[in-house]
Amino acid sequence: MKKVVSLLLIMTAVMGVNAQPTRRLQEQAAQKEAEKSPTAVTISDRARSQYTAQTSMPTELNWRRDIYRELDLKKEKNAALYYPEAPLGDRVNFFTLVLNLILDGKITAYECRLDGNELFTPDNVLDIEKMLDNFYIEYTKVNGKYVIKPNDIPNPEKYYIKESNYLDQLSNYQTRVTAICPVMLESDFGDGKPISHPMFWLNYDEISPYLGQTQVMTSSYNNTTNMSLDDYFVMRQYEGDIYKTSNLRNQPLSEYCETDSALQAERARIEKQLTDFQNGLWNDAEAEETKTTAVTADKKQKEAKEPKPKKEKTPRAPRQSASSGERISVHR
Repeated sequence: MKKVVSLLLIMTAVMGVNAQPTRRLQEQAAQKEAEKSPTAVTISDRARSQYTAQTSMPTELNWRRDIYRELDLKKEKNAALYYPEAPLGDRVNFFTLVLNLILDGKITAYECRLDGNELFTPDNVLDIEKMLDNFYIEYTKVNGKYVIKPNDIPNPEKYYIKESNYLDQLSNYQTRVTAICPVMLESDFGDGKPISHPMFWLNYDEISPYLGQTQVMTSSYNNTTNMSLDDYFVMRQYEGDIYKTSNLRNQPLSEYCETDSALQAERARIEKQLTDFQNGLWNDAEAEETKTTAVTADKKQKEAKEPKPKKEKTPRAPRQSASSGERISVHR
């Protein structure tokens, strides 16, 4: 009986030892398959922190103005976000990338509020299933995870982005993208203008590490993927029209511009305000530098013209000599 028990114990131990390599091999195979996926983006914590640091905005600022722009993906400069329409090898479009990151739990999406502003708080996190149902995106749920076939992923033709123009405490002027929102269009047979339906807001600081690992093609004449998506936004390679600015009444331009010509004029006025402010900073700095240089040169010129004072000779003390007990003063 003891021999039988010992034999069973040995067999159990052997099976346990064999099970560990088998499980490890299965995990490795699953990881390799995930890496082969065209939508898989994996980055290290170090890379994530480095990219986040590059795109973060200082908390203490001397001046700031937030601008909301509308990016029409039919424009050539914005096509980098639209193509490829379907996964092409290891390349996917911007929406497919961020949607899969959301479904994998790597980034957080936030609800689009009725006031049109973004709010990156825990109580405003996107209800993923509700969003998928509202936009008729087919999915299946496997072990609590949403799975969508590549052909069922839509490709928005418009994006909203938020730019923050600011002056830091060192008087450096910067413009950064701080939020992005994909927008689906619905045909309107009334006045012929499509209806915009914002899907969700993304915090750019959170997604930038993944965008830095994704290369895109930015030109129809140069078909190489010569730029990362992060560089694309940081270097402002896109083209977008202003549709709102942060203001006390939270009014988009369309609410107080009654005609298209008035809307275009208001956009041009805001763009000019930003340009004038930026140019004014440079002109002030150049003027101050010129003034300092002129004062220094004038001071040196005056010093060169002024005659140098002559040094007066100091008379020496008389030398004394003793002769016959008398002191005689001798001067030279």
